[in-house]
Amino acid sequence: MELFRINVDSPVGLWGVEGTNEGITHIHLPHERGRSSLGVAPRHVKDAARQLEQFFAGRRRSFDVELAEMPATNFQHDVWRALQRIPYGQVRTYADVAASLKRPRAMRAVGNANHANPWPVIVPCHRVVAKSGLGGYGGGEDVKRFLLELEGVAV
Repeated sequence: MELFRINVDSPVGLWGVEGTNEGITHIHLPHERGRSSLGVAPRHVKDAARQLEQFFAGRRRSFDVELAEMPATNFQHDVWRALQRIPYGQVRTYADVAASLKRPRAMRAVGNANHANPWPVIVPCHRVVAKSGLGGYGGGEDVKRFLLELEGVAV
């Protein structure tokens, strides 16, 4: 199945929404440049792009999109489901997420699963912070800070 991409503008750059008729396969961070596809976008890609635009405009707090099945470990899938339970405008530490999975010593593994998340923002890995500060983010510290401030989190 052919991948289709729509770029979505934000104050921190262009995000890419990529997917097929089956669902969203990837949300590309602003530094992951790519061109929008030509032609008619699959419904799932159009829906995700519209919802991402609404999020960046402050008019959306949660997402209702079809995510494609992605190859990953059971632990990664567990972490990604845990991320989706973190409410808008709230943060959790890596230790909090690990504890919620009944794996209290797996903070580093949670960080690795966060980094492997194919759907940033939609699966809100930006809401996971270090105990001592902001923590890492694949899109960079400025992008993570922007996302958290957009949600009203004091950073």
